[in-house]
Amino acid sequence: MPKLDEYLRITEAAEYLGVAPNTLRNWGRSGKLVERRHPVNGYRLYAKIELDALLQQTAEPTSSPTRKRKPR
Repeated sequence: MPKLDEYLRITEAAEYLGVAPNTLRNWGRSGKLVERRHPVNGYRLYAKIELDALLQQTAEPTSSPTRKRKPR
C-alpha cells in the first residue's frame, strides 16, 4: 500500500466530496468508488486522486441538448 497520507478516512472523504458517509459506503458496495482498508485498524480509506477524479466528472457539464422555450 502506498503512503497513508495519500488517503482519507470515510468521514474525511465524505466531507471532501460533500456527501454523507453512508453514500460512500453505498458507492463502495456498488463499485462506483474503490475502498481500501487500513492495514492496522481496518478503517475504510479512499485515495485522494480518485476522489478528485470523481469531483472532476461531476463538474463537467452534461452533453444533453437544452430545450429552447417558445416565446409567449
